[in-house]
Amino acid sequence: MNVKVGISNRHVHLNNADYHILFGSIPLTKRNDLTQPKTYACNETVTIKGEKRTIENVRVLGPNREYTQVEISKTDAYYLGVDPPVRNSGDLSMASKITIIGPNGSITKNVCIIATRHIHVDKNIRKEHKLEGIEKVSVKIGGEKGGIMENVYLKDTDEAYFELHLDTDDANGFLLHQGDEVEILL
Repeated sequence: MNVKVGISNRHVHLNNADYHILFGSIPLTKRNDLTQPKTYACNETVTIKGEKRTIENVRVLGPNREYTQVEISKTDAYYLGVDPPVRNSGDLSMASKITIIGPNGSITKNVCIIATRHIHVDKNIRKEHKLEGIEKVSVKIGGEKGGIMENVYLKDTDEAYFELHLDTDDANGFLLHQGDEVEILL
């Protein structure tokens, strides 16, 4: 079975308390909807600072979550001088320390990760594609730099758009583009 590819650049998820430190009482403003239901890219951006350098204009995603998390690629990690672990979203164990700078303030926390490769699924998608009881799969990628990508987790949400999420390093390594299709291997 095939699944579409979604490529995720560096971004930040904020909890309400950290959002208020960084942006004050100004509410999040939606720039555009994302493919996953009820998620969106905000007009708001922050600067992230590691041991060596900073990256400006990092997009905040909404709505706010129960936790603050910075998701970057390994290339970003080298540039910033941090060494984040590969983790599922929300798993901040051993996360790297990073400073997030907004227009009203800054915070420094151990919240920086490299997100696992994952496919968004819900109960209906699992049933339709016979993925019940499966935690991770491999993905076959065609093309000039094709190959097999292993350790792709199935990420359960209440409501999902069936899509493989990769960071820019994974996508670039296989010459993948937003909306390409790849094959799930069970």
